[in-house]
Amino acid sequence: MAAAFTEKDCYVQHFDPKEYLETYFSFHPEKEKGTALQVFGLKNFHKAFHSGGIKGDTLIDIGSGPTIYQFLSACESFREIIATEYTDENREELQRWLRKEPGAFDWSPVVKYLCELEGDREKWVQKEEKVRKAIKRVLKCDVTQPNPLAPLSLPPADCVLSARCLEAACKDLPTYRSALKNISTLVKPGGHLVLFVVLEATFYMVGQHRFSGLYLDQKCVEEAVKEAGFDIVWLEATKFNFPATLFDAKGACVLVARKH
Repeated sequence: MAAAFTEKDCYVQHFDPKEYLETYFSFHPEKEKGTALQVFGLKNFHKAFHSGGIKGDTLIDIGSGPTIYQFLSACESFREIIATEYTDENREELQRWLRKEPGAFDWSPVVKYLCELEGDREKWVQKEEKVRKAIKRVLKCDVTQPNPLAPLSLPPADCVLSARCLEAACKDLPTYRSALKNISTLVKPGGHLVLFVVLEATFYMVGQHRFSGLYLDQKCVEEAVKEAGFDIVWLEATKFNFPATLFDAKGACVLVARKH
């Protein structure tokens, strides 16, 4: 049975960024099962931005949450990264890492893994600094609005990235399709959309709080992306299982698409 939709106010009141990071981003590559989703995302972002040659001046990340893993490959390809997130608490947690504050989440195991993919595990400190330098702004966004960054109006970007955001922010498939059209307005013609989507999930837990997920299969995602004005360049999908009491996703996909 699908979980009741988690409204925005519930995220503001109950979503604990520290608990979320500890639950889903404590990184132990030797424990492949618990880290499979992260490894899949990191490898495919590396493929998109490093091997795939997606680059430009500006990248906008939609629904950054309190995380930085999605920027580790992108920071090599874009002069400016704009992070965006709905809740104040998540934006503040991200800023805490950017400012190197005591108590900020330790991303170094994730960064070291990505640097190893790039061929030099020892450059992880420089990589963290490159990410900090690349992120020029941390803005509020709401993907359900026609301009997700309202009241700001930014020039269209070379690339929009969104990782594991829309399936949590959208209550049904029409809302999901609409959200993709909303964020497509932030991409310049010929620019790229990079999506990391959790598949066949209805909920995930953060501490004692249950948050809804929109059940999506790969076909639904592909159709919505095309309907939003993009041609899919490539898509990589995987299956996996989390502990059923924590997160009921059955898989994930990363896709790269080009705007008409």
